Amino acid sequence: MGSFQAILKKNFLTGLIVLIPVIITVFVIVWFFEVIDGILGPVYDRFLGYHMAGIGFISAVLIIYIVGMVSTNVFGKRVIGMLERLFLKLPVFKSIYTSVKQVMDAFSPSNAKNSFKWFVIVEHPRQGTYAFGFLTKECSVGKESEEKSLKAVYIPTNNLYLGDIVLLKDDDIFYTNIPVEEGIKIILSAGIAAPERIKGGRP
Repeated sequence: MGSFQAILKKNFLTGLIVLIPVIITVFVIVWFFEVIDGILGPVYDRFLGYHMAGIGFISAVLIIYIVGMVSTNVFGKRVIGMLERLFLKLPVFKSIYTSVKQVMDAFSPSNAKNSFKWFVIVEHPRQGTYAFGFLTKECSVGKESEEKSLKAVYIPTNNLYLGDIVLLKDDDIFYTNIPVEEGIKIILSAGIAAPERIKGGRP
């Protein structure tokens, strides 16, 4: 009886673990569909004279795709650059747009490898505890006669997009042999994707 209950419990928990990501993904997609369709849907309703469910969402997907396609060619980049310079002239919009764009550029698939130099392990947030991080920059601190060379390490604390930035001496950083792309997967999987053995790989 005890073995049967254990099997039921194991199967139930396994099913729950499998279904939760699916349920969350479906919920997010449905929510996104309702929001976008709620914004663009009424515009089409007035134009067509009747309601067609989903047309607002489909239009949003097409617009996003077209913008992405246009922004990959020279002419599109120039147009986007002109619009960007126009937006940057607006006082309130400038501060918000600049901050958001910097974050998105840093974490975009095409730029992540260039933004993050190395996947490392550092002692953080206190002595005796360790955290994964990404080496992002090397800088000098202090007067010219007393300059210290420090490394900036970004330590994600909430998924990948929020975290702490710490300045450390090179000796306080453990450089792993894990590529940046694999490091991002490790962070996004909450450490589940981390290998059982991590070797050093100093640059």
